[in-house]
Amino acid sequence: MIAHARLAGVTALDAVSIITTKRDGGELSDAQINWVIDGFTRGAVADEQMAALAMAVVWRGMTRRETARWTAAMIASGRRMDFTDLPRPTVDKHSTGGVGDKITLPLAPLVAACGAAVPQLSGRGLGHTGGTLDKLESIAGWQADMPVPRMREILADPAIGVVVCAAGADLAPADKRLYALRDVTGTVESIPLIASSIMSKKVAEGTAALVLDVKVGSGAFLKTIEGARELATAMVELGTDAGVRTVALLTAMDTPLGRTAGNALEVAESVEVLAGGGPADVVELTLALAHEMVAQAGLDIDPAAVLADGRAMDHWRAMIEAQGGNPHAPLPRAKHTETVRAERAGVLTRLDAMGVGIAAWRLGAGRARQGDPVQPGAGIEMHAKPGDSVSAGDPLLTLHTDTPEAFEGALAALGDAVTIDGPGWRPGAPLILDRIES
Repeated sequence: MIAHARLAGVTALDAVSIITTKRDGGELSDAQINWVIDGFTRGAVADEQMAALAMAVVWRGMTRRETARWTAAMIASGRRMDFTDLPRPTVDKHSTGGVGDKITLPLAPLVAACGAAVPQLSGRGLGHTGGTLDKLESIAGWQADMPVPRMREILADPAIGVVVCAAGADLAPADKRLYALRDVTGTVESIPLIASSIMSKKVAEGTAALVLDVKVGSGAFLKTIEGARELATAMVELGTDAGVRTVALLTAMDTPLGRTAGNALEVAESVEVLAGGGPADVVELTLALAHEMVAQAGLDIDPAAVLADGRAMDHWRAMIEAQGGNPHAPLPRAKHTETVRAERAGVLTRLDAMGVGIAAWRLGAGRARQGDPVQPGAGIEMHAKPGDSVSAGDPLLTLHTDTPEAFEGALAALGDAVTIDGPGWRPGAPLILDRIES
């Protein structure tokens, strides 16, 4: 008896045949992909079988057609939202995550003030990368969960036009199950699986256009521009294949964005940007992404002018209030601080994003496992960035935490993160490294 065989003209629809097909370098049919994703979502395909298939994909990869079908099957495992009847064009943004990456906070209300509807489904932080929802939850009363009918009301309101909230459990549930499995089976590092995970949720949320911010460098999960370009290309292709206008920017993440890493600290810095100030790199990236978003939405408007005249701040306050928050309430502050000072004079030539991110995580700004609590006031202020001249004894970093025993671990993470050299420093790579479109 020959089990799990592929007969002439017949595609075998069972888990072992699908695993062995991919293990041996074969291409899965649409029917096989639909069957295995549906079966895994319903529990008919066992976790160990899906883990074996994920490992086969890590080793053998998937074609563009396979990845597109895999993404479509994950979308079909739940509900796909539809905002086509809104009176405003819809556009969203997704970042692959970095340190100090607070860009969604000023960007989403800015693009809404430009005339788009922005249904921004965001996540929580894990490890050294911060989560948008964790940051916003440091605002008194703000709620991450929102029913879809209320989302529609807010998005249609010309005075608001933006929602930043958690994805519902019925949005691409196959991805949620598969991501948890990949996380514990060493199968996270696969471009097709990463791209389909991100894009299944973004396409399911119903936006008509999408701008991707793919981070590159020490503080990103993609360390090389080649890997980032491969992922960005795969995601742009998936968006295009799904009928979503998609473009990607590759942006530098060797140095943290802005001058803060942490939850309430980053909210305060974002409000500075909305008020017309803030760090130059945060403003630059916010405007670069805003230009891409309004273009994808078909709007002819200059986001810089909208940021300057205060309309973006109006939409920020309206968004916070619409989600139960008080935009005027004081933000939480940590109970304890410790300052790292320059040991000698010179030019700060390096501030490693990964070191800062791990230190902020150890101070309580991040979590080791999904569901762990975070401290809203924890994090790091950066008083100097690469290119700044410092004197011996000048403050470089201020560490914030409610748990002073965390200082030791945070300082250890920062041990090799700061370099002060002589006057021969030259600027490194630009913030915007590349642009990918279909």
